[in-house]
Amino acid sequence: MSDSSRDTAEGAGWGSAEPGEYRQLLPQKVEKISWLDPRTLWAARNGVVASWFGDPTGRTRSRWVAQRAAVGAPADKVIRRDDPDRFSFMVIGDTGEGDDPQYAVVPGFLKVGQDTRFAVVASDVIYPVGSADDYGTKFFRPYQEYRAPIYAIPGNHDWYEDLGAFMRVFCDDAPPLEPEPKPRPLTRAWLRSLLWHRPRANDGQRLDQVRQLRSTTTQQAGQPGPYWAIDAGPVRIIGIDTGLLGTIDAEQGAWLREVSRGPRPKILITGSPLYVDGEHHPCAIDGGGTVDDIVRDPDHHYVAAIGGDIHNYQRYPVQVDGRTIQYVVSGGGGAFMHATHTIPHVSVANVTEKDFRCYPLRGDSLAFYSRLYGRRLRLRRFFTLAEAEATAVIAERLGIPPTRTPGESARITRRTRLVASLLGAGGRPDRTSRFRLPVRKIYTQLFSPSSATYSPPFFKCFLRLDVTPETVRLRCYAATGNRAQEIEPPIEDEVTIPLPVPPA
Repeated sequence: MSDSSRDTAEGAGWGSAEPGEYRQLLPQKVEKISWLDPRTLWAARNGVVASWFGDPTGRTRSRWVAQRAAVGAPADKVIRRDDPDRFSFMVIGDTGEGDDPQYAVVPGFLKVGQDTRFAVVASDVIYPVGSADDYGTKFFRPYQEYRAPIYAIPGNHDWYEDLGAFMRVFCDDAPPLEPEPKPRPLTRAWLRSLLWHRPRANDGQRLDQVRQLRSTTTQQAGQPGPYWAIDAGPVRIIGIDTGLLGTIDAEQGAWLREVSRGPRPKILITGSPLYVDGEHHPCAIDGGGTVDDIVRDPDHHYVAAIGGDIHNYQRYPVQVDGRTIQYVVSGGGGAFMHATHTIPHVSVANVTEKDFRCYPLRGDSLAFYSRLYGRRLRLRRFFTLAEAEATAVIAERLGIPPTRTPGESARITRRTRLVASLLGAGGRPDRTSRFRLPVRKIYTQLFSPSSATYSPPFFKCFLRLDVTPETVRLRCYAATGNRAQEIEPPIEDEVTIPLPVPPA
């Protein structure tokens, strides 16, 4: 087994590593997304518009679901597969920026997933706005050699063009929705319609052509809508659509309660993780209640809840009524890296630093960002921290032992501490000043999205889940963009989840 980032700096991808061969998979022309480009931000404005003038996602989703029901999609939205009691599947989240970090994941994903029965994309298949024209280089091309079906749940970026392209690709080429009546002038809906981003009239003209890249019989999925359940072997996997603003409508909430009943063990896949960055986000359901209420109900037998949207890996083993539910963030499939070094000392739902896991490690995240902003601000000598320095200062700020023993002596200086503060590094609650919290929030929300880079290590990841009648083994694999991690993808985290014994 190859070293992971928890073992050595080389296992994390640092040092003079040989570049990976993923570049041979890249299209000749790679269009880099800049999240600081006003044109990108303007195209991706629908989330902000919905928060100002009302969110139409629930109504639009209901129309999509009704359209699918009219052409024979199962009313319960359950995909019934013929998988054996022992099988494996992949989960990868927030994939489609179409550049080096996304393609760097592909060799390891194919190697680890070659014997799996299917894969699930957990949120944000396509960036920046879910356009059909982007599916060629950001979905069909990178995963053309994955020979099993790929199911997906949409993220907020897939909703920026009202989910039309997502429905065409994953839901049997669903036709566009009929236009809604024009809203009355001077209403909130009317103001929203004036600002709303819509797809181009000729969007997706090459979609039939690029579909040929994943056209074999074994690669075809076909799902009943943007939310669904899969009965596979002994488990039920439930995917929910949290739309633009991270909530679900009452109709989907009622469906979720219904398909969650029964003794079969369940795994939730969601676009809005329920535990993330040391905080609990239970995900509201219109009309009352939360998604996490449903997950925690002992009669529903959930064993894990896996969410995308945040572009890294995190795991919180939460004790609920005498059993453990694994709450996982898995959004490191290709998009820009959300920092982990901004996560404060973890103490939530009785999960402590001893129980918590993340990838990249916080020290690696801080070293990555120090290099990035040292280059961009042309202040390399000031900003750049060696991985050993970053590991040591994170341990000091959080009051924990170093996650990885530094490979060299690391002296923590005033400059080291200042750079960590400027880059929003988290700390212990009893040591957090009024200055540090705003810096962390500003950094996480404003500067982190500009973290895209062409230079390894990229710190991407994906999951493999191995199911038996007794357990689910969940493993998080790393993809750095270096050859060593392509040949043998390192396991960054692993947990075996016992399944409840069905009643006699």
